[in-house]
Amino acid sequence: MIIINKKSEKSLIDQFINDLKKDYLRKKKQNKRFSFVLTGGKSPRKLYRKLAKINIDWNSIDLFWGDERYVSHFSKNSNYKLAADELIKKIKINKKNIFPIKTQKSISQCSVDYSKTIKKYFKNKKISFDYCLLGMGVDGHIASLFPNSKNLNKKFITKPVEKKDFKRITLGLNVINNSKKILLWLNNRSKSKIYLKIKKEGKKVPVNNLNKKNTVIYKIN
Repeated sequence: MIIINKKSEKSLIDQFINDLKKDYLRKKKQNKRFSFVLTGGKSPRKLYRKLAKINIDWNSIDLFWGDERYVSHFSKNSNYKLAADELIKKIKINKKNIFPIKTQKSISQCSVDYSKTIKKYFKNKKISFDYCLLGMGVDGHIASLFPNSKNLNKKFITKPVEKKDFKRITLGLNVINNSKKILLWLNNRSKSKIYLKIKKEGKKVPVNNLNKKNTVIYKIN
């Protein structure tokens, strides 16, 4: 596990962008596509705004989502909408490079469809995203994998999740942990403090189950 400590969110964003450029260019030299799983919530907003300004060939990058609320893509609660407003609408990227979790059908069908999309993308071989960006909730949840969830230790590509606030669709922990890099985005001091506290609470907390070999934590000192 690599921990990157910075004193400000701006420095954290600059570091993330430097790292992304290096990893992306490595793949580009090999004539390979770069798969990037985006996160939702409020924490990546400034990061997405800055990413939208960098000089990069977005048509070599494919965008996926780690989870989605079962709401319209026009809803203020949609993870797709956040990324669309702050990043996608501001960059030159082909629509075929964007793989949102769709929410027009039943939640179970939407989950099945996204699993099929991911399988097809990886040509039915091992699913291994290049980057999987994750935020963390105050309870230590990642994507839509929550503490004490029966889904935490099950293997699946995507599954529907029942929560009091919203129904959701999430990637499985096994898929997240198979990513070449997992990037845990702790963009303020309070999140960083919470992480240090819940780090001691063991495997019942989802964030403590991330694959240590390929996780990079971006946090504020």
